[in-house]
Amino acid sequence: MEEREKQIPIWFFIGAIVLIYGALITATGFLGWVSLPPAGTRVALWELHADLWWGLLLLAIGLFYSLKYRPRRKHRNA
Repeated sequence: MEEREKQIPIWFFIGAIVLIYGALITATGFLGWVSLPPAGTRVALWELHADLWWGLLLLAIGLFYSLKYRPRRKHRNA
């Protein structure tokens, strides 16, 4: 019997990185939503909170890829 090398899919790591980025951007967006910047320093369309929505989207995509491609142990019956 051949013993196969256990490989972890690259998509798992990509999903984990996107998940981390999504968490950081969501936290930053939430912080900007809670503590309002002065009216003169706000960017155009600030009231749409694009950073919060973009962070939540990245969280969802990262979670999907991390769960779909997570490494699993396969138990063989002896």
